[in-house]
Amino acid sequence: MTSDSLDKIKNAAFGIAIVIVFTITAMAISSMGSIQATGLSPVVVGMILGMISGNLFYENIPDSWRAGFLFCIKYVLRAAIIFYGFRITFQEISLVGIHGLLVSILMVMSTLFIGLFIGKKLKIDRDLSLLTSSGSAVCGAAAVLATESVLKSEPHKSAVAVSTVVLFGTLSMFIYPVIFHTGITNISADDFGIYIGGCVHEVAQVVVAGNGVSESAAHTGVIVKMTRVMLLAPMLFGMSIFLRSKSLSANTGKRKITVPYFVFGFILVVGLNSLGMISKNGIELINTADTFLLTMAMFALGIQTRFSKIKEGEAKAIYLAALLFVWLIAGGYCITKCVVTFF
Repeated sequence: MTSDSLDKIKNAAFGIAIVIVFTITAMAISSMGSIQATGLSPVVVGMILGMISGNLFYENIPDSWRAGFLFCIKYVLRAAIIFYGFRITFQEISLVGIHGLLVSILMVMSTLFIGLFIGKKLKIDRDLSLLTSSGSAVCGAAAVLATESVLKSEPHKSAVAVSTVVLFGTLSMFIYPVIFHTGITNISADDFGIYIGGCVHEVAQVVVAGNGVSESAAHTGVIVKMTRVMLLAPMLFGMSIFLRSKSLSANTGKRKITVPYFVFGFILVVGLNSLGMISKNGIELINTADTFLLTMAMFALGIQTRFSKIKEGEAKAIYLAALLFVWLIAGGYCITKCVVTFF
């Protein structure tokens, strides 16, 4: 190995070390009681720290160190998505039965299609529309990160999309319990848990919103939410095929179906977790490590996000996310009501 190569590795290691230090900080901040009450995960805190650091200090960081940030975005992110599969089992999916599965599938598909349609009407960048829609449709920040690895879009677009998840996901924690307690939905607490699990952005937000209804609603909501997480893999397959067809129709040359290996890894890990070979403590340890990896990737994306790079048109992502939020509340209720009534 040449001295040049050794220097590159050493410099990249400095960049990775910066990411690790800030990730530890993000984990510590998110564990504080006041922060936990807001439902902000370490992943989101990591993004916020990254964006603050990037806008204040990025120009002072040596260019050679930035290879470490790119390593976290490219490789650490993929590993994190693979291990994300340890959060779900096929047995949990079966527990919610046909109702939970149908609501999850219908909400993911409808939210993605509506998001793309609205994004086109608002003339929003296609990648930003896909990132924002996937965050609303599947599992918040984790879905945005997974989608980014297929799109290979600019880092600041992912940060914008995650910001919308934080904003409207936080509102969800308060709005859904209020809707239930008004009595206007006329469905049971358990069925309302299906509604919450099929519509609220992040897992932590589902827990908070569900507990605002009842303990059983929270339990049902989390399981339904996990079925949406499972749909991350087919969503990425479909997205890759969609992007390939678009590139061919635009005569931009043949584009490979770029579904990364982590999709297969994710499915395999879910299968492994379903076998019950790993203890509960072991799973908790893996999930903590996975959260750390996701936070590393989110900080690395955040630190490369410059507010000056966010174009005026990209601010429209807030409008898109707001309209999708309305769809999740209104459309989600209608879909849940129909499914639990007729199936």
